[in-house]
Amino acid sequence: MRRRLVITYLLLLCMVLLALEIPLALTVASRETDGAVADRMADATRFASLAAPAVRSGDMDALNDELRRYSELYGIGVLLFDQDQVVLSAFGTRPASPVVAVRGALAGHQVSSPATLWPWVREPLTVAVPISDGGAVLGVVLTVSPTDRSRRDVLVVWLALTLVGVLAVAACLTTADRLASWVLRPVTRLDSAAHEIAEGDSAARVVPGLGPPELRRLSASFNEMADAVAEAMERQRSFVAHASHQLRNPLTVLRLRIEDLGSRLDDEELRSEHEFALEETDRLADVLDGLLSLARAERGRHQVEIADATALTADRVKAWQPLADRRDVALVAELPDGPLPARLVATALDQALDALIDNALKFTPAGGRVVVRLRSVDGDAEVSVRDTGPGMTEEQCRQATERFWRAPDAQNVDGAGLGLSIVAVLVEASDGRFTLTPADTGGLAATIRFRA
Repeated sequence: MRRRLVITYLLLLCMVLLALEIPLALTVASRETDGAVADRMADATRFASLAAPAVRSGDMDALNDELRRYSELYGIGVLLFDQDQVVLSAFGTRPASPVVAVRGALAGHQVSSPATLWPWVREPLTVAVPISDGGAVLGVVLTVSPTDRSRRDVLVVWLALTLVGVLAVAACLTTADRLASWVLRPVTRLDSAAHEIAEGDSAARVVPGLGPPELRRLSASFNEMADAVAEAMERQRSFVAHASHQLRNPLTVLRLRIEDLGSRLDDEELRSEHEFALEETDRLADVLDGLLSLARAERGRHQVEIADATALTADRVKAWQPLADRRDVALVAELPDGPLPARLVATALDQALDALIDNALKFTPAGGRVVVRLRSVDGDAEVSVRDTGPGMTEEQCRQATERFWRAPDAQNVDGAGLGLSIVAVLVEASDGRFTLTPADTGGLAATIRFRA
C-alpha cells in the first residue's frame, strides 16, 4: 500500500514535470534558433544591399573585401551567386548542397535551414537572402554558420531542466514516502494489532492519535471493538469456569446421596439403575473437569518456557504404565538418548500427552500396542502417539478437535469430548503444530511438534 501511494505521487509529479518541461525545452530550442536566424538574416540582408550595385556594375573588389573580413572575423562562410546560380564569390565554409536554398532565394524568399537547432543535429545554419534591385532578383547571398555554440546553449538549458526535474522527483519521493508513512502508520499498527489479537493476545491495541482524522477515528473504533470482544470472551471464559466450579459441589452431594441410596436397594434391577446413575455422575464430573481445563488453557497469554521434552515424555509414559498393564496394552516409549529442548507453555506437553495416551488406551483393545515416540525433526521436538485401535477417517480427524465432538462409534466410551480440544489450545499457545491422521498400520496417529 505504501509503495503504491508513493508510485502514484511520483507518477503525478512526473506527468506534471513532463507537461511543463517538454514545452519549455522546445521553446528554448526554438528561441535559440530564432535568435541565430535573425542575426544571420540581418547580416545577409546587409550584404545583399551592398551586393546589388556591385553585381550590376561588375565592380566586386570592395564587396569581396567586406565579405572576406566578415568570414575571417566570425568564422561564417559567405557565398555570392548570380541569377544562373554561378558562384561569384566564396569565403569560408561552403554548404554541402546549397541548391535548395539558392533556388528559394532566387524566387524572392528568405530561406533558412535547419528549422530548429536540436542539440543532436550537427548541420550548419544556412541562410539565403535574395539580391534585389528595383524588384528584380540579381543573385543570392548565402551564409553558412556553425551551430556548436547554439546547440551547446540549448543542451545546457536542457540539462538544467533535467537536473531540476531530478531534484523535484527526489524531493517528491522523500515527501511522498513520509506522507505515505504518516497516512499508513495507523493502518500498519491496526494490522499488527489484529494479528496479535488473532494469535491470542487479547490486550493488543492500536496507539491512538496517529495519522489523519479518519484513521484516528478508525483506530479508536478498533480499540473499542477489541475491548468489547475481549470483555465478551473473558465473560464467557469466566462463566464456563465459574459454572463448572459451582456445579462441582452439588454434583458431589448428588453422588454421595446416590451412593447412600444404593446401600438401601435390594432389587437387582434397581441396583443396575443405581450403577448407571453413578456412571452418569462420573461422566458429568469429567465434563466439568474438561471445561475447567479448557477455560484455564484459553485464558490470557501463556508464559513460554524451555523444557526437556525427553524427560517430560518419559515421565508421562511411566505414569500411564500401570493403567496400560491393567488393560493388557503394550505402552512403548521410543525416546532419544539425550535431552531434547522445546519451547512450550507450562504443562502443555504434560497435559497433551495425558489426553493423547488416555485416548489411545481407551480405544486400543487388549493385546494392542501404543507407541509414544519423541524425535528431533529439523531441530524441533516432535512427539507422536500411535495406537492399534479402530482409528478414524480423515474427515473425523478434522472434526476431532471440536469441543464435545465424539466419533459415532465412541458414544458409549467414557469421556467428555474435550481432551483433543484442550491439546489443540495448548499446542497453539506454544506456537506448535498438532495433527491427527490415520496411522499407516491401522489405528490413529497423533503428532505434536514444538519449536526448538
